[in-house]
Amino acid sequence: MHTIEKPNVAELTDAYRQAISHFSTGVAVISTRTEAGPAGMTASAVASLSIDPLQLLVCIRTDLPTRSAIEEAGQFAVNILGDGHEQLARHFATPRPDKFATVDLREGYEVPVLSDAIAHFVCKVGAALPGGDHTIIIGDVIDCGHTSGADPLVYFSRKFSSLCGPTAHARHAYDLHLELMM
Repeated sequence: MHTIEKPNVAELTDAYRQAISHFSTGVAVISTRTEAGPAGMTASAVASLSIDPLQLLVCIRTDLPTRSAIEEAGQFAVNILGDGHEQLARHFATPRPDKFATVDLREGYEVPVLSDAIAHFVCKVGAALPGGDHTIIIGDVIDCGHTSGADPLVYFSRKFSSLCGPTAHARHAYDLHLELMM
């Protein structure tokens, strides 16, 4: 009989961080607006949940101001970032007094919807569930849209990246071919 020894908590936490970093995700800015103003943060823990009813979920660290703001507002937007939006992702990942001061927004929404987002989902909070040091927020989608043909910003192995489209793939193959010839 084979027994598995349990690693200590610190070792398991480090192993988990290393392993989960190899799961590629898209990158989104979660945004909302309260009477105090807009709030937002970068997130990668976003997933489609249901088609009937239309729902998605976001996981936000419980101690972050955006989580409290979403609870207060009762609604939020998920703004999917595209290839080339790494700076925008870093902007919303960094604490600062007014993250929206230099960001263009789409008109006609109660919550901030980023003009540069390649897709967006406006949601009412359907439920908020505990998830360890995070809150799992289920959003009932009330509006959404996208930009056709846009490539996503991808997060993998603790780095921002992009999909390897045909042009990039051809360039990598050409560079490899040249390297092998030398």
